[in-house]
Amino acid sequence: MGVGVSLLQALTQIQEMTLTFVPKVVAMFVTAIIALPFMAGVLINLGENLFSLIATIE
Repeated sequence: MGVGVSLLQALTQIQEMTLTFVPKVVAMFVTAIIALPFMAGVLINLGENLFSLIATIE
């Protein structure tokens, strides 16, 4: 993402700081939304395993 923004700035000669910040934040949010189902599945599996292990302790 950073290389693409830098290339755009070099081609257009626009050196605005917000131009580098906003696309990176948007890319982070999109990545988080895409990865959210996987992360939730891993956390649910971890929680189920943890509670089953706790239940076996007497």
